[in-house]
Amino acid sequence: MWSLLVFLILVAATAASGALFPPGDWYAALQKPVWTPPNWVFGPVWTMLYIAMAVAGWRVWRRAGNRFSPALGVWAGQLLLNGLWSWLFFGLHRPDLALMDISGLLLLIVLFIIMARRHSTLAAWLFVPYAFWVAFAAVLNFALWRMNPILAG
Repeated sequence: MWSLLVFLILVAATAASGALFPPGDWYAALQKPVWTPPNWVFGPVWTMLYIAMAVAGWRVWRRAGNRFSPALGVWAGQLLLNGLWSWLFFGLHRPDLALMDISGLLLLIVLFIIMARRHSTLAAWLFVPYAFWVAFAAVLNFALWRMNPILAG
């Protein structure tokens, strides 16, 4: 069970890095599509997704014989891109770069789902809601970038 704690800590560190760059006044002032979720939705959704991410990574670790596997390399890569997005979008105010990041993130999530199935079907399924949420977030990122011409470069 100690290994699960390690995965939870890695994911919590990623979540904490995102908290360093809160939306703030800049985000509040942006034009947003009518289908933008209210701010209170993001915390609970991300909390559940982060827990699922940690459990999925841990399951692959355990099923791979407590060894690093290519699927875990993809898991680590998606974690890095996940943490980078907040800095790009909220920190640098660069939705264009954030859109490139989130596109790569979605690709790695789908790749992890495919690769994780070899180790744990549950791990793969735990990433499915994450894939849908990130796909939605990518569309929202694109809409925000396009609706705010000053950001469209």
